[in-house]
This record gives sequence, C-alpha cells and structure tokens, in this order.
Amino acid sequence: MAAALQILPRLARAPLRPLFLGGPVARLASGMALAEQARQLFESTVGAVLPGPMLHRALSLDLDSGQLKVRDRSFQLRQNLYLVGFGKAVLGMAAAAEELLGQHLVQGVISVPKGIRAAMEHAGKQEMLLKPHSRIQVFEGAEDNLPDRDALRAALAIRQLAEGLTADDLLLVLISGGGSALLPAPIPPVTLEEKQTLTKLLAARGANIQELNTIRKALSQLKGGGLAQAAYPAQVVSLILSDVVGDPMEVIASGPTVASVHSVQDCLHILNRYGLRAALPRSVKTVLARADSDPHGPHSCGHVLNVIIGSNALALAEAQRQAEALGYRAMVLSTAMQGDVKSVAQFYALLVRVVGAHLTPPGPGTSVEEDEQLYELAAKLQLPDLQLKEALEAVAGAGSPICLLAGGEPTVQLQGSGKGGRNQELALRVGAELGQWPLGPIDVLFLSGGTDGQDGPTEAAGAWVMPELASQATTEGLDVATFLAHNDSHTFFSRFQGGAHLLHTGLTGTNVMDAHILFLRPR
Repeated sequence: MAAALQILPRLARAPLRPLFLGGPVARLASGMALAEQARQLFESTVGAVLPGPMLHRALSLDLDSGQLKVRDRSFQLRQNLYLVGFGKAVLGMAAAAEELLGQHLVQGVISVPKGIRAAMEHAGKQEMLLKPHSRIQVFEGAEDNLPDRDALRAALAIRQLAEGLTADDLLLVLISGGGSALLPAPIPPVTLEEKQTLTKLLAARGANIQELNTIRKALSQLKGGGLAQAAYPAQVVSLILSDVVGDPMEVIASGPTVASVHSVQDCLHILNRYGLRAALPRSVKTVLARADSDPHGPHSCGHVLNVIIGSNALALAEAQRQAEALGYRAMVLSTAMQGDVKSVAQFYALLVRVVGAHLTPPGPGTSVEEDEQLYELAAKLQLPDLQLKEALEAVAGAGSPICLLAGGEPTVQLQGSGKGGRNQELALRVGAELGQWPLGPIDVLFLSGGTDGQDGPTEAAGAWVMPELASQATTEGLDVATFLAHNDSHTFFSRFQGGAHLLHTGLTGTNVMDAHILFLRPR
C-alpha cells in the first residue's frame, strides 16, 4: 500500500470525483486517494508558515529610500540594523531576513538547536541556511530542548550585542518556539544549574506553565522584557512565530521583548504554594530581595514593536482555503485544541458520528443523548475558540463533503516506555474509537501532524487513520489496545500496512504546534 500511495497523482490539485463505487478494492483505492489529499492539505498548512513567506509578508524594503516597513511602521536604514534570534525555527527565519535585508544588516547573533544546520543541509533545505560569509553568528545549543552552557554563551553574546546599541540603531529580534531554552541568562549570583533545579522542582510539584514562566522571568536577565530593556534606547522590532495556544506574546519564549507584569510578590506566592520558599538557594533569595516590584525596570516597552508573523490560526486559514478549492465544505473548529489525547480522541470520534448522521440518508442517526455528550466533552476540553455549534449548523445544510480543521497541542499521559509522539498517539486513539461504531455509508479520514515535521523522538510528523484501522490491524496480528497501553504508537504505525499510514515530511524549519484534518464524505 505504501508503494501505491507514492504513485498516486497529486490529487490535491485535481477536482474531487466520486470514488466510492462499492467493494473492498474500490474502497481501498478511495481511502488512499483521501490520504493523499490529506497529506497535500497538511503540506499547504505548513507552507503558509514557512520562514520565507512569513518574513516577506511581515517586512518590505524600499531599495531606493532604504525604508524598512513593518506592518504600518517605517524605519530608516542607514547601516544601523542589527539582528538577534532564538528558537527552533530561527535559522530559517534568519536566512530569509538576510536574503531580504542584504547589506543593510550590520551584525547578527542567533541561538538555534544543536545539530540543526547539519539536519537542514542533509534534508537539502538550502533556503533554511545562512550564506557562507554571513554577518550573522550562529550558536547551537540546548540539546534535547534543555538549557545548557552552549545556550548560555549564545544568550550572553545576544545580550552583549543588544547592550552596545544606541538610539540611532534598530534591533530586529526573531523569536520562535524553543526560544526559552535557547536564551538562558540567570541574574548573578544565580547559576544556570540552580535555576534549572528550581524549575524542575516546581514542575514536579505541579506548577503550570504560567507559574514556571513567572519564576523564570524573575531570575532571568533577558526574559520578561529583559532583552528589550538591554537594547534601550535602540528601536526594537520583534517578529514572533507562535507555538503557544492563543498566541500570548508574554509566554512565547518567556517574552524577552514583552514587559513583565509580575512582581516579586507573585514569585514568593508561587514558591509558598509549592512549599519551596524555605529551601531556596541563597543566590535566589538575594536576587528576589534586591529586585523591586518589576525586576526589569520600567513597566513599558514603548520602544518595541511586537508582531506575530506566524501562528496556528494563519496555517489553518490556508488549509481551509485549499480544502474549499477541492470542493469541501471546510471549517476551522479550534486553534486551541488541548487536553489529554484520550479525551481529544473521544471528542473527534463522537464528532464524526454526529456529523455523519447529518450527511447520510435517513436512518438511525445519532440520539439527542449523543449530541449532548459531544457538547459535554467539548466543555471538558475547555477550548476557548471552539466553533462546534457553527460547524454542526453548517454541516446540516452542506451539499458537499466536509473538512473540519483544528490545531493546538494535546498532551499524552505516559504509562509505558514505547516510542511515539502526541500526533501518532492521537491518530491511533481516534482510529480505535472510530472502529467501535457503525458509521453508515460515509468515508472518514483523520490526520494529525506536527508542523515542525517531527512528532516526539521519531522521524514521522504524525499519522492518518480510517475507521477500518482496528479490524485491519487485527488481521495483521496487531492489537491496538496493547500498543496504546505502552504509548507505542510509532511502532504500531511502522508495522501496520508497511508504514503506509505514517506522515513523513522531514524537518520543516517552522513550528506552529499541530494540525488536525478530518474528512467526511458520503459514498
């Protein structure tokens, strides 16, 4: 099946046509066609947030006047442009910026994940690499997404560049997910190890990401607006690629160019809550004691322009346009899909049953209880932007196949020591759930993929499934429940039908969380 999938025509560029003629062979061919469409749609989703297109949408340079335009603001360039960056997608962002800005760029420093240049070169992604004689210095660090000495050296080089700027200068800051680990600069006398130990203790006692970020910012020279403060009085333009639900700029990479709104009292309250105040290292107590209500000075960052240039919402909007061009009635359900993958999978499976009842000829359909259960599951997931009611109303009047889109970052509660990632686990759970109910004369496909191209410690971006997955797996001697119990989704998909259901894109050079694609089409 894998070989057959590879030789399918590029159906994403072709009009939809009725493929379900009945019988297992026709059903198989049609499923493969849907899978190819889903893969193409996923590629369109990622393509909308690649560094090159994003930078060119955000920036424009008038070569004659030397005016750099960012949204509705203009900046005069006269050998006064500097660049810093940190994050998993920043290498490609810096390459795109260098291509656009050319000789106007005086100097730059970026902090990127260890091994990323070799990985991009190996993948043949030359557009993600800097020029041979680039003016941008590259530091690689934060192996396994953990702050380390290499990342600390990069952070100090970034701070040094920022502190040397004047009121005539412009600092372009490139930020993406993973930037927090790539910009560790504890306030002395706190050491990197002490800061990491405190963060791990808080996480182990149940502190949430907002609480962790509050402590990180209070102990950091550069987070929580510290980088913007270091660059003052230079003008600062921060271009941000969001990998956080809701795109809160103060959370992405711990907000280096966004003024912190938290006080030392907030930090002490968090430390008291988790019983850690008495056990603080002397260095941490020293930093907190000498800090005033705002450890980074003035509350405002009036010299800073922060711009979100890429997000999950932007990516899904492109997927919606592409799906509609294919003849689907397409809707974005949510860009904030989060919560445990078990609950998310149950939500998608019940959604398929409810939507399917609207698309198929009169029959048993779904009960009022199932409709209510769907809304209860949605409420449990607490998705602030969920368009469930609107989607169901649109489906009721649709005379075409349906494509429902969502994005976000569900979580996996680890129970076993298998190999997988949240996208492959979600897809496998959705496939298992779909197989429990008869769905009537409708064909369904669900795909979940990470936009960075890497799902967990695997080479796959995600996977796709159809309702027949569990029964087909059984014929191959594969028990879905056993693989799920061990969080071993990648092993399952590698074995199932020769790996044909895995989504392989290679590293993409971007990251706006995950994308979920759900196709429903009457036969």
